[in-house]
Amino acid sequence: MVKANIKNAIISAVLAALVVVPIFGLHLERKGGQNYIEPHWNLVIWGFVIVLVLQLVKPMLGKHMARVQAPRLPEVSARMRMTLMWLVIVAAIAWPFFSGRNAVDIATLALIYVMLGLGLNIVVGFAGLLDLGFVGFYAVGAYTYALLFHWAGWSFWEALPLSGAAAALFGFLLGFPVLRLRGDYLAIVTLGFGEIIRLLLVNLVDFTGGPDGISSIPKPTFLGFELTRSASQEGAQTLQQFLGIEFNTMHMVVFLYLLALGLALVTLWISNRLIRMPIGRAWEALREDEVACRSLGMNPTKIKLSAFTLGAMFAGFGGAFFAARQGIVSPESFSFIESALILAIVVLGGMGSQIGVVVAAILITVLPELAREFSEYRMLIFGLVMILMMVWRPQGLFPMKRHHEELKQ
Repeated sequence: MVKANIKNAIISAVLAALVVVPIFGLHLERKGGQNYIEPHWNLVIWGFVIVLVLQLVKPMLGKHMARVQAPRLPEVSARMRMTLMWLVIVAAIAWPFFSGRNAVDIATLALIYVMLGLGLNIVVGFAGLLDLGFVGFYAVGAYTYALLFHWAGWSFWEALPLSGAAAALFGFLLGFPVLRLRGDYLAIVTLGFGEIIRLLLVNLVDFTGGPDGISSIPKPTFLGFELTRSASQEGAQTLQQFLGIEFNTMHMVVFLYLLALGLALVTLWISNRLIRMPIGRAWEALREDEVACRSLGMNPTKIKLSAFTLGAMFAGFGGAFFAARQGIVSPESFSFIESALILAIVVLGGMGSQIGVVVAAILITVLPELAREFSEYRMLIFGLVMILMMVWRPQGLFPMKRHHEELKQ
């Protein structure tokens, strides 16, 4: 047993060293107009030693970790749960009025990922369909608003429903080719879908602007009033002019945060209601056993299509808001790393757990901002955290609580 453990530790350490060498061990330096490869073997050695030690102590840590109780939400009554929920919502609404601009911007980004995580949670967490191309629906929603403004002059509120509908249509169309696929094969096909969308955005230069994207996308308005220094149309009034107050750029920042909070709460409410409806029970049945699902007279085709369609719709709403917040969309904003990040939010929080998705989205967005000095190693740290989660906490931070009954003997 000890020999096998040592052998596995050495093999893992060697593989880790081979992975670290091209990333951190060999640096490309430019001197005098020529490129030189400068080795940094100390980082490779440290990586080898760390992995070797972790693999050697892993069996002992596993025994101690098995005794550790998983964190659980305290049992509270339905009335108390409702009270806590309203307190959190009120605190979230009041928070931007007592925070700085940078903190509100980060919170707005976190809320976008909350929307995307809840949408993907329908596909992966509820229906059990592994989707690695979810960023494609995100891109469809963003470009739908951008194109409707660029070609037809539509506002954010006019384009928002159509952005969700366009993404839902793409999700519905994607569902047909993957009806017979599950697991790794489904992941490969959805990954290809996400890359196809990105490549189309890059190559359709006359339509999407190509790599440069589409710029000058207007921000959302409030009751038809713009929150800008001067109105875009001659003779129109901005909200500050209508209210007779001094213009402040913080007004738009707070408004975008509150709008993102509203969209996230609507997404959470709808997904929470869906999982309690027959369609939600059908998703869970499909996730647990497709054969048993068929034997009960359910139609897996409709169940899969509904999951893809509804999940994509929320991604479309998030994409439209992203385009309005940034003011510009380009294909580089919708790379595979975004799909991996959204999937990591679902896995880290706990597949099927809505509270877990919300907490994980906040953690993944906020923690990198708090550790900017380690930005060079951000993805390495992120990958290490995910590996540790898969080893010691595979069910996620807040696993989904399923109703069950115990038979008394």
